[in-house]
Amino acid sequence: MAQLTNDCFAGGGPLMRMADALDLILSRLTRITESEVVPLGHAVDRILAAPVVSAIDVPQQDNSAVDGYAVYFDDLKPNAETRLPVAGRAAAGHPLDGPARRGTAIRIFTGAVMPGGEGGAPGPDTVMMQEDCRLEGDTVVVMPGITRGANRRLRGEDVTAGRTILEAGVRLRPQDIGLAASVGVTTLHVSQKLRVALFSTGDELTEPGEPLRTGAIYDANRFAIMAMLQQLGCQVTDLGILPDRREVIRLSLSAAAQDNDLLITSGGVSVGDEDHVKAAVEALGRLHLWRLAIRPGRPVALGQVDTEAGSVPFIGLPGNPVAVMVTFLRIARPMILKLMGARDLAPRMFRVRSGFGYRKKKERREWLRARIVPGEDGELVARKYPHEGAGILTSMVEADGLIELPEELVQLSPGDPVDFVPFSELR
Repeated sequence: MAQLTNDCFAGGGPLMRMADALDLILSRLTRITESEVVPLGHAVDRILAAPVVSAIDVPQQDNSAVDGYAVYFDDLKPNAETRLPVAGRAAAGHPLDGPARRGTAIRIFTGAVMPGGEGGAPGPDTVMMQEDCRLEGDTVVVMPGITRGANRRLRGEDVTAGRTILEAGVRLRPQDIGLAASVGVTTLHVSQKLRVALFSTGDELTEPGEPLRTGAIYDANRFAIMAMLQQLGCQVTDLGILPDRREVIRLSLSAAAQDNDLLITSGGVSVGDEDHVKAAVEALGRLHLWRLAIRPGRPVALGQVDTEAGSVPFIGLPGNPVAVMVTFLRIARPMILKLMGARDLAPRMFRVRSGFGYRKKKERREWLRARIVPGEDGELVARKYPHEGAGILTSMVEADGLIELPEELVQLSPGDPVDFVPFSELR
């Protein structure tokens, strides 16, 4: 059915695909932050700047994986119970005092070092779980059927000395911090925090907590962007709200570029009479691209502001709050991570079944807000949030993540597979 267009961005050439736009801008970016040394306790979510190589084996000795009895496998009867005298005790941090003799069992606990044998010979090689044994006085009765080496952790089975356990560019997770601690590391070389200057534009914006005049709204975008930047480990300078005056915006951008690594604005990157950010950036540097074939968030400006010391990247996000968050997560986020030297820039996507039908324009990438629910067959199903407006911020609170629909797709039917990006992947 034919309909009137409300596309105010139609002029100026064809729209660019998101992947092409990202490839272009990322190809022009390199890591710009120096490295610094931080304690393990302050390293989570930071970008590792130098690889971590283990100086030790983990574990450093063979040890028991369970509570039970350490025995020589060759002492066990293959098809009948074996009775062995208990000749000692070994606990974590308290190894057996002396060698373990053949024909005996050693009471051993999880994490305890496996005893050695007499005269430097190998010691017990198998651990019987206490649940599979029966203690009669000073004798343990061992059930048949265990395999040689059962329940024994081998030296170096987790980490061997000389192995690189963490590669440069990794964004450090709690498990990475734990692994570094397990080899005795106390500090890590990480990329310094990216210094980001952030401000919103618009005469209609009001700071939260202040009275709202007629026609005004509270500035939600700046606080959402600030939170996302902080999650990425950035050092944010909040420049507040700038009025819709081109010269004020130009001067503010110019000043912020002097001592920040990245400039981010919200609003003012469209082509309306009051959208002055685009013109201000062009007066100070240039825009590489800004007309993207995406929904929501087509008015995205990516460029640079030139200073005497060099060029500072600029990201101009749209004004609608959902568009702000979506374009930050899928466009600004990989740029920021690359500026800090991260290796993995794209989030992982998961294939789920669509729980709805949908039709979209060809050659446009779209993101839909959705919750994940179990289907009748137990398979995960994505339920689209019923309201699609780019100004409905509650939809981002109610959703679990974003369904990403590629440019080629036109018709989506219930049950079709779709790509889903959980918000947890976009931290």
